Amino acid sequence: MRTLAIGDIHGGYKALLQVLERAEVTSEDRLIFMGDLVDGWSESFEVIDHLIELNKHQSCLFIKGNHDLYCEYWLTTGQKNPEWDKHGGKETQEGYANRSNADIKRHIEFYQNMTYYHIDDKNRLFIHAGFTSMHGPQSEHYESNYIWDRTLLETAVGLDPTIDINSVRYPNRLKHFKEIYIGHTPTQHYGQETPIHVANLWNVDTGAAFKGTLTALDIDTKTYWQSAPVYSLYPNELGRNKS
Repeated sequence: MRTLAIGDIHGGYKALLQVLERAEVTSEDRLIFMGDLVDGWSESFEVIDHLIELNKHQSCLFIKGNHDLYCEYWLTTGQKNPEWDKHGGKETQEGYANRSNADIKRHIEFYQNMTYYHIDDKNRLFIHAGFTSMHGPQSEHYESNYIWDRTLLETAVGLDPTIDINSVRYPNRLKHFKEIYIGHTPTQHYGQETPIHVANLWNVDTGAAFKGTLTALDIDTKTYWQSAPVYSLYPNELGRNKS
């Protein structure tokens, strides 16, 4: 059984189907979705619908991202964060228009069952963005850091690779886990189109919301598969390239 970490989808349903096909995913595989399933491209509703069905036939884990929380809040309260429209929320809201109450209820349950982070039996952490507590995510003071923090990635990227893990200079946040898997920050921010590996951290958000691709990474072999650039699958849309 493979375990695949899948980066931020951002409503790119066509990219999701393509990367699952390219990775030759079967019902024997475990799929871990790293959050930000929605917002950007026009098929956020279809993404969630597909994942709900997929979860019935194989092992899936859904990490909650900041965009997923935006949508959940809107669906449950009827209110929305004023910044949401600027960052892909408008397309998501349009995709939910005229859906049945049963559809909305089913999706709300899906969002509510997402988890902020997961630690597997090999001490590997899966979290959308990061955490700030030197004692690990279990000791995090602010839940919002799970979906917003970028300092964990910045710490790993800026780490001197010659520093030994047992050194007092080695960041404590990176010592807690065998490996850490995140999304949230497009790898293009660091000039890279493929997953970023620094220290014991892997970032699998390869910019699907913008000009990049959607990535699925086998966490054991480190083999990865990518969709076509997502914007090419939605030629009449801007995604989040407008923001």
